Amino acid sequence: MLIQVDRPNPSKAASMPATTGLKLFGDGASLAEFSRLHAEGRVTGFTTNPTLMFKAGITDYADFARQLIALIPDMPLSFEVFSDDFAEMERQARLIAGWGDNVYVKIPITNTKGQSSLPMAKALAADGVKLNITAMLTLEQVAEAIEVLADDTPAILSVFAGRIADTGVDPVPVMRAAVAMAARKPMAEVLWASTREVLNVYQAAECGCHIITATPDILKKLEMAGRDLADLSLDTVAMFRKDAVAAGFSL
Repeated sequence: MLIQVDRPNPSKAASMPATTGLKLFGDGASLAEFSRLHAEGRVTGFTTNPTLMFKAGITDYADFARQLIALIPDMPLSFEVFSDDFAEMERQARLIAGWGDNVYVKIPITNTKGQSSLPMAKALAADGVKLNITAMLTLEQVAEAIEVLADDTPAILSVFAGRIADTGVDPVPVMRAAVAMAARKPMAEVLWASTREVLNVYQAAECGCHIITATPDILKKLEMAGRDLADLSLDTVAMFRKDAVAAGFSL
C-alpha cells in the first residue's frame, strides 16, 4: 500500500495537492502490534532493532525474527546485526539474510569504534544480500553507502532524520539531498528514520523519501490528518475538563 498524504493547512483542514508514493513501515518489536497493523493494511513493511527488542523484553533474537517472518511473509522486514566485530557481523548478516526473501539486513554505518562497516557491506551487496544501511546522520555517510550498493539488488538507506532534528538542525534539506544522491542507484530507497511526530510523514513525502518508519502511536495519530483545528481545540478543552472532573479537583 502506498499512502497518500495531504498536508493540512495551518489554520483549516484545507489541504495542499496530494503527495503520493511514500511507503509507511511499522517500527517496533511487538508481534501483536505488527500483526494488527498488517491485518489493517496500514503499512507496507516493518523494521526493528536491538534497542526496541531489548525494551520489549525479547531475549531470543532468532525466535522473535522467525515468528515475525512466519506472521508477515509478504512484506519487507528489516533485522539488524548486533556484533561489533566485522567478521562476526558478516556471519550474522548472512544468517539473517537466509531467513527469507523478504528480509533486509540492517548494517550500522560504523561499529562502536567509528570504523566503517561499508567494506563488509559491499561484499554482502555483491552477493545479493538486501541491505538496510542504518544509523546514518550525515550526507557524507549517505554518499559512501551508495557507492557500495549493488545496482541490481534492493537496498534501503536509513537516515535518522529525527536524531538530526534533536540536535537543532533541520533534517529536511539533508533528506532532500539524500534522495537526490540515491537516484543513481535505481534499486535503493531512502528511509526517513527516527520519526518523532506526524508532521514528519508530510515532510518525508515532500522530500521525496521512499519510506518512513513510524511507531504504532504515530500511526494512530495519522487518523487526525485533515482535522479542523478549531474542532480539535474544542476536543482538547473537553479533555481537560473531563480529566479535571475525574480527578475530583476543587479549590
